[in-house]
Order: sequence, then C-alpha cells, then structure tokens
Amino acid sequence: MTTQKTRRAAPPQTTGVAEQHEALPDGMRTAVDDFARHLAAERNRSEHTVRAYVGDVVSLLDHASRAGATAPGELTLAVLRGWLARRRAAGAARASLARHAAAARTFTAWAHREGLLATDPGQRLASPKAHRDLPTVLRADQAETLVTAPAGRDDAVGLRDRLVLELLYATGIRVSELCGLDVGDVDRMRRVVRVIGKGDKERAVPYGLPAEQALTEWLRSGRPALAGPASGAALLLGARGGRLQPTAARRLVDGHARATGLPHTSPHDLRHSAATHLLEGGADLRSVQELLGHASLASTQIYTHVSIERLRSAYEQAHPRA
Repeated sequence: MTTQKTRRAAPPQTTGVAEQHEALPDGMRTAVDDFARHLAAERNRSEHTVRAYVGDVVSLLDHASRAGATAPGELTLAVLRGWLARRRAAGAARASLARHAAAARTFTAWAHREGLLATDPGQRLASPKAHRDLPTVLRADQAETLVTAPAGRDDAVGLRDRLVLELLYATGIRVSELCGLDVGDVDRMRRVVRVIGKGDKERAVPYGLPAEQALTEWLRSGRPALAGPASGAALLLGARGGRLQPTAARRLVDGHARATGLPHTSPHDLRHSAATHLLEGGADLRSVQELLGHASLASTQIYTHVSIERLRSAYEQAHPRA
C-alpha cells in the first residue's frame, strides 16, 4: 500500500497574511490556527488548499476585527457580505469571490460545530458562480506530436520525459498524482496505475501500449542511471535522483511543447485533452469521471461542451449553409 504522509497545517505564507494573523485578537487567532489543523489533519486538504483557505479566513477576521469584533462568535451575515463586497471592490474576479465565499462558509460551519458560533451565518451567504472558460485542448495530432517529442533521445532524461508525457496523456492524471507514483503503483500485467487523488481517494487508471513501451525503456535504462540514495520508491526521478517535482514536470511539458511549435502547454492541458479525446472517441461520461477522479459529474461535463464547440467549429468551416 502507498504510505500516507501526515499533513500538517500550513501557516500563512505571505507577509500580508502573516501580519494580519498576528494582529488578530487572541480568540480569532487561536480559531484560525485550530481551523488550519482541522483542514489538514481531519479533512486531509492539500497544503495549497489549507494555505488558501487560511488566507481567506484571516482576511475575513481582519475585516471583522476592524468593524469591532473580537471573537469568531461575533461573525454575522452582514459581516460576511461586507467582507465579500470589499473584496469585489478591490477587483477580485468572480472565481476568486466564489473561493472566498466557500472558505468563509467552511470556516463558519466548522466554528458552529465547535461551539464558537451560536448559529452558522455562512449557510445564507451567496456567492457569484465562477465563470468557467472552456479548457485548452490539443488536437489528437498535436497531442501525438507532443508525447513523441523526446522519442529520439535515449539518455535518461529523454526517457524520463517521454514517460512523463505518455502517462499524462494516456491516463489524464493530475501532475501531482503523476509525481506521487511509486514503482509499485504500476500493475504492468494489467497496464494500470494506482493513483492516490484528492482527499486520498484511490483509483485505478489504465494506460496503453505506447506508455507501456516508454515505461519499459525508462525502468530498464533511464531510472537506473538517475537513481540514488534519495530516490526511494519513486517512479519518476529528477536529474539529481530525487522524486520528480510537479514544477519540473510542468517545465518539461511546456519545453517540449515549444520545441515542437505548439503554444504554451501544461500537464493539465494534457489532462483536458485526454478527457476530450476519450469522449469524442465514444467513452461515456461516467467512465471519464471515474478515470479523472472527479467527485462530481458536473466537473466532467465541461468536456462535453468542449466537444460541442469543436463540432460547431468544424460545422461552420465545412457546411455550405453554416
């Protein structure tokens, strides 16, 4: 089984948030710290999510304290709405406002359960729906050009890059999930990778023959050349032998994209492309949802809109009465 690492609450990182945190009344500051521990230890939220939510809650409590509040129990719906209005006036985008509201609702629900709030004002806090742009999707020929870009290199890094690109496109997994793979997470008999996704939820994702060939070459010639004391069980390694980091994976994807004449491309763009191409090839929405590890079908449905837009574009270009 994959070893689960205990996550610790991430303290506020930016200077502004740290200063606001320190300036809060004692009861508010203690509540923020307890909330951060709750997110990390009990809800298993990622370090990034904990940091973002803590930053939002610190901002909310700073706003409340400036209005005269000294404890979380003094939060009201009017205070929550006033804070969101202030963020909107400062130029926050709809997506950011939606996240701020979600953080506030999560905090007030937790504070109510903990007895810090007599009622939960966040239940009545509405937020603008985030506008969702259609994701960037490569054409099938562009995706093939990208994933085969390192094919002519037989050095360790070239073999590693080829496997990274093949697996990202073959499986549609997130870059963090890719970098978290251990050698033992790959079932080569069934051509399936065992992925630990958001919320530590496990799923099995199949991959095809090209990815299997890339995996064979990497394990035979590439990984042994890079492996060192820091490698552990990691499937993918960086140039110094440690586990490949998501930032490095993002750089290599974009680097190969640019080298082949493609626009800026991220690992998430390959995930979007894999999902769209699966649907266009006849896969049903539920299967794609399971492969991607989406908790909600609504997250997967955006790819049906992508397919419709591509179909509309082809229609307008080709039909004489479009």
